[in-house]
Amino acid sequence: MVMITVNGQPMRLVGRKVSVGDRAGDVRVTGLDLSPVLPLDQSQGKIRLLITVPSLDIAPCSLVVREFSDRLHQFGNSVAAYLISADLPFAQQRWKQAIGVDNITLLSDYRDMDFARDWGVLVQDLGLSAQAAFVVDATGIVIYREIVTEWLAEPDYDGAIAALQTAL
Repeated sequence: MVMITVNGQPMRLVGRKVSVGDRAGDVRVTGLDLSPVLPLDQSQGKIRLLITVPSLDIAPCSLVVREFSDRLHQFGNSVAAYLISADLPFAQQRWKQAIGVDNITLLSDYRDMDFARDWGVLVQDLGLSAQAAFVVDATGIVIYREIVTEWLAEPDYDGAIAALQTAL
């Protein structure tokens, strides 16, 4: 059982535990246009960065996405990056237009939180995702996994970027 803290209170994550070395499983999420999306299927053969946050409306989560976006520019088109949150696609679209992030695809898990559950980042008592970063190599194997232990703390950007560089 994986635990994180939310404002100092322990909370349990539920779902399947995804570990380094596992084959990444694709899960249907919702695109900004409300269409169903299978992010790993649409980016086969590429290195993928999957970032989860509870909500883009929480300032530290917004910061995480902007920081990853800035660091991803060095990879050009060789990395497919996805942000998955429980925000409605309409809210994600507003955020994207306001912030201007164009190198991370925003996807919503609002319907049933299947992505959060299948990747083991669903905070049981909140019904939201924990902050996490996963790197999946071009063959579909998880090569990096970080679940941030304090809900609104920043992830190890350097660790995720190093995993992306290793996968190139």
